[in-house]
Amino acid sequence: MEDEEEKEEGEEKEEEEEKEEEEEKEDEVRRRPSEPPPCPLTEEHLKEGLSLLSKTGNGLAHAYVKFEAKAKGLTDISLIEHFIHLRYVDLSKNKLKDLAPLSSLTQLLWLKVDRNLLTSASMQELPYLQVISFDRNRIMDFEGITHPLLTNLSLKENKIETVLGLSHDHLFSLQVLELRGNKINTTAGLGVSKLKKLYLVRDQPARGVGQSCCTSHHLQPR
Repeated sequence: MEDEEEKEEGEEKEEEEEKEEEEEKEDEVRRRPSEPPPCPLTEEHLKEGLSLLSKTGNGLAHAYVKFEAKAKGLTDISLIEHFIHLRYVDLSKNKLKDLAPLSSLTQLLWLKVDRNLLTSASMQELPYLQVISFDRNRIMDFEGITHPLLTNLSLKENKIETVLGLSHDHLFSLQVLELRGNKINTTAGLGVSKLKKLYLVRDQPARGVGQSCCTSHHLQPR
């Protein structure tokens, strides 16, 4: 009789453990960020967002040089690669994870991709790009930011912990760097010689830039 009771207790315990494991798995699935539904850039988006007609490089033709597609739920911007004359692009508040199609936009001067799902800022080097904003993404480092004329770079509220990777060899024009809202504790290794303004988090001021209690640091060019 006792053996049967022990057996039943053992079976109940196993069932409870299995149930707990299943509940844990379900909780884990719920916590995972859901994959956004596919939403490619379309001709309709382009018609709505293209503006600012301007002369092309040779001065013999005209093309739209500005494009804006904010909060469209976009996951794929492949179609944009055909619009090689674009100079100003705003793709904020979408679901983008990849910026590879922008590599064909060799005339690009200004880019804003705030509030997307980017985990990397890596892009092919763009020769004339001067301003980029990657605010409120999931970027963890500076890998792949190598645009020679870049003067203003904003990476507010990402997941960056170190400034290693920013190099004068690639960013010799950079003057303004915005890093507030990250987890940076020190600016050791920052190798950008022309930097004039460095903005860091207020509650965790970085050490090693002089006025370590300030939110922003105005640096003298070397």
